[in-house]
Amino acid sequence: MAIEVPDDPQLAPPDPQASAATPGRHPRARRLPAATAEAALALALAVGFMVWARNIHVNPLIRVGQVSGLARLQFRAALLAIPLLAAVLWAAHRAGGPRWHLALRLGCAAVAGLGTGIVAGGIAVALRGTPWGLGGQDGDPGTLQGYAASFLRGEGLPDVYPPGFIVLLAEWARYLRGGHVGYALKDLQLLLSAVFGPLCYLAWRTLLRPAWALAVALPAAILFLDPIRPYSHLVMVVLLPLIGRLLTELTRVAELSARAALLRGALLGAVFGLLFLVYSGWFVWSAPGVLVAVLLLVPWRRGRAALTRAAGLLGATAVTAAAVGSPLLLRLAAHGAGTVDRYAYFDVYIDPAYVLGWRSDRSGWPAAWAWPPPGELAGQTTFSLLVLAGLGLALALGLRRPPVIAALSCLASAWVLRFWFAGHMQRDQAVMLYPRTTWLILYALIALTVLAALLLSGGVRAAWLRLTAGRQVRLPRFLGRRLAAGSLCGLAVFGAMAASWSANRYMPQDPQSGTMGIDAYRSHTLQRADGSCPLYAPGHTCAAPREDWRPQDSKDTRLWCGNVSPENWPFYCGGRAPSPDRSG
Repeated sequence: MAIEVPDDPQLAPPDPQASAATPGRHPRARRLPAATAEAALALALAVGFMVWARNIHVNPLIRVGQVSGLARLQFRAALLAIPLLAAVLWAAHRAGGPRWHLALRLGCAAVAGLGTGIVAGGIAVALRGTPWGLGGQDGDPGTLQGYAASFLRGEGLPDVYPPGFIVLLAEWARYLRGGHVGYALKDLQLLLSAVFGPLCYLAWRTLLRPAWALAVALPAAILFLDPIRPYSHLVMVVLLPLIGRLLTELTRVAELSARAALLRGALLGAVFGLLFLVYSGWFVWSAPGVLVAVLLLVPWRRGRAALTRAAGLLGATAVTAAAVGSPLLLRLAAHGAGTVDRYAYFDVYIDPAYVLGWRSDRSGWPAAWAWPPPGELAGQTTFSLLVLAGLGLALALGLRRPPVIAALSCLASAWVLRFWFAGHMQRDQAVMLYPRTTWLILYALIALTVLAALLLSGGVRAAWLRLTAGRQVRLPRFLGRRLAAGSLCGLAVFGAMAASWSANRYMPQDPQSGTMGIDAYRSHTLQRADGSCPLYAPGHTCAAPREDWRPQDSKDTRLWCGNVSPENWPFYCGGRAPSPDRSG
């Protein structure tokens, strides 16, 4: 049974082909300059702010220096944001329709750019004086550097790890950093962290109006940004709205020409394939639910022509995605069955039904006994109840809307697979990265909450118009503009505060703290290429970096309990720890 979905002007920008008959210049030609300016402003502010933050002269190894650096970031952000927000407020009160809409979309783009620009600027402050990136040569950064260096030596790529970022890191090091992959990693950590927010916002702009797209993208981008390896979560925040775009095109396919359906499918498939090459986990966890959603939205009852165009759209998407992603798909087909993830870290030991927060894989604060945080109602916090209410409203009001269906499909799919992998963990002695579904589930819940608010506002407006039909009772025409402008200002303040919170977590802290700050600390303890120590090296001492060797696959056949002392190993994983020096 097909679900037929009417177009909703609030949920998606008008379709260019549907309005092609408008007199005068083609609608696409009218919108292209504004869309280009919107994207350029978001990206330029994000990258420019990060670069500007690199000249903040503080000592990031002492707390007073860290606080001064965070304060300077906020001061500079205010210098940029206040005039922009003032212009939006002026336009809400004085400007005409076209100028107001342009001011709003540029204001939203600017806030999206500044949000993660501040985070990336904070990382730049944390790494001031050292050429190394977060993590130095330890953990995942060390693994990435090893693979990139191995690729530069002509030893090939890893069997199943997505090659996109490794190749980018290697080529960046080759052409811009004299072959030094550790220095190249710092550049990419800063750059990808900065553009994280704009890319998330622009992805949602393919589905939503500016203010609503920002309402999803800003909190999601700051919450899910992981500067140590920003490429993995960047794929997640872009993938969900991209799935929504595919489902939207599927519901409109009957109005498209066969050529347009093929072209749109090929374009979407190319983006899917590129994202798959960068990080593939989100595709695995989303795939079952998305497949069901696609089958439900195929226009089965709209005739042969509609079915033919739907087949063309989906076929072009699948073929192009497979062609672009073939380097990884072929490796997965050859080696995927023998690849097992056995590393158990902090979140593996937590109640698997807790999906509304991520503490990190560190052993520091908050202590294990304080996580998950206690909630007021059966362990559920006010935030939990808010997003669950959003889920209920989205199901009630938007079950026929493609963006809602996309978020629901990812949520349900990740939820089921999470418990499948967790339920077989002891038997298979494999983690299979199931705790990372926490991010995807929480992201879908945040998106559904904002979509529910959007649909609820549309329903209230429609009900008001019906109640006042034929009467002289009308809301002021300017009220909507002023509400949008005020909401943008509120989102901007939230973005500044949340970005400071995110950046503060990565300020250098002694490794004994067990917090996220140890990654920046490690980068200050490694020698530069000339043998000298970084400017703020602790105690003016540092260690020589090791050679970047290709990581070797583990031969363990049972779970590895990270951050667990040998005496506690039987309680967490059973049996004895393999050796005292490997207890993490």
